[in-house]
Amino acid sequence: MLDTLAHALRRGGHRPAVLGTTRTGAVRTKATCGELADLADAYAAALHARGIGSGGTVGVAVRPGPRALAVLLAVHRLGARAAVLDPGAGPDVLRARLALARPDLVLADATAQAVAGWARPLARRARLALPDLAGLGGPVATIGPRLPGCAPALDRTAGAGGLPRPRDEDGDAVIVFTSGTTSRPRAVVHTRSSIAAGMTTVTGLVGPQPGRPVLGGTFFVLVPSLASGAPVALPARSPRVLARQTGRLGAQATYLTPPQLRAALAEGARFTGRVWTGSAPASTDLLTRVKDSGADEAWGVYALTELFPAAAVEQAEKAAFTGDGDLVGAPLPGVGVVSGPGGELLLSGPAVRHRYLGEDPDPWVATGDRARLDRGRIVLEGRCKDMVLRTAENIYPGLYEPALHVPGVELALLVGVPAGDGDERLVAVVQPAPGADTVRLRTTLAAPISRMGTARPDALLFAGIPLSGRSRKPDRAATARLAARRLARTGRRTG
Repeated sequence: MLDTLAHALRRGGHRPAVLGTTRTGAVRTKATCGELADLADAYAAALHARGIGSGGTVGVAVRPGPRALAVLLAVHRLGARAAVLDPGAGPDVLRARLALARPDLVLADATAQAVAGWARPLARRARLALPDLAGLGGPVATIGPRLPGCAPALDRTAGAGGLPRPRDEDGDAVIVFTSGTTSRPRAVVHTRSSIAAGMTTVTGLVGPQPGRPVLGGTFFVLVPSLASGAPVALPARSPRVLARQTGRLGAQATYLTPPQLRAALAEGARFTGRVWTGSAPASTDLLTRVKDSGADEAWGVYALTELFPAAAVEQAEKAAFTGDGDLVGAPLPGVGVVSGPGGELLLSGPAVRHRYLGEDPDPWVATGDRARLDRGRIVLEGRCKDMVLRTAENIYPGLYEPALHVPGVELALLVGVPAGDGDERLVAVVQPAPGADTVRLRTTLAAPISRMGTARPDALLFAGIPLSGRSRKPDRAATARLAARRLARTGRRTG
């Protein structure tokens, strides 16, 4: 599909490809199809001139947008692989990840370099504004405007001699770091074929139509949409501007994370077409609010870095589900499902990652989620490692958390708080929606809590739930610490 995109961009000429927005929500063109194609060619020629080719690795720390997409297209054309670097991960984590990926070159925009500051001591030692990461990853080059203190710019005139023929064989395409520690970082490796399979699934699921814009900023939104002839609008960072953007854009499809949706809805956002959300749990209440705000359909997508996407469910089906657990939908075409030890959900298929960097290939992904099948649909029952042990009973929070998402609840988690002798107290931490009456909400929650049986929480706390990571997922560990502090301070069973 990346090859299809390259041809589509070349044919598109002056047609808008990537759209932005002003503070008033007005739409503006950030790059046309022709400009994006030319930029990808220029980057490919410059990287080729620096010796990047098949089997090479390019570290990419560039904000989502035309430049980032052009870099990925260039790397793909050369048969190299891109290692996606998060500048906000912290210097120790970045060094560990660079040591594992060992990129031949790191491409970073000015913002990423300002945030990272990953190796200023090395930079000073090498007499560079940013480091020559010998032994950690290779030299650094700036993409886009170069500010004082940035690494030298990537020389786009160096490849004036011409472009190499595109590589079309399979091989590593992208490295995405997911978890692990500074001593043992972990990274997902996708091949060209697994990336293509995932984007084909997205195309079949979303069905973008030419001409009408799509709102979303991820690689899996940009590529299928642009390849289908639909311009892509990058979501505004400000929730207030994002709300204006959704009203003015008239998107045929929108992909935003649950935190983005909640923030936009709080600012009065109105949606059009079909809205998709994933990367973090999406409750029935959130999907219902999206449809109430004007969307024709509201979909929750179950996906992992190792497999995007795996399953999807529309609001009406999710709302009609009355069983225990969180319904995330039927497996998408080609996705295989089996139950592993302890009921862990294992997935396979053409879009599954090839391996973890430094490990052997494995066709099955261990999701870390406990799950069951209900009439062919995946129902999550909690994280395997999120189990709470109370009075010698194993309690899986994900089996009961959906019941806490009543109207007026924005987020809800069940966490364990140490209670001595290896036992735990089970605490429900609920984040009310803006303007919700907590007294009324406590009354509303009494019914679902009473139905939890032996999993009924020992305490109910109203608090903002901490988020973490690029996807802004609820942070269970931080929430458990918050609950422990609140309970220790108040000494009460509820709060």
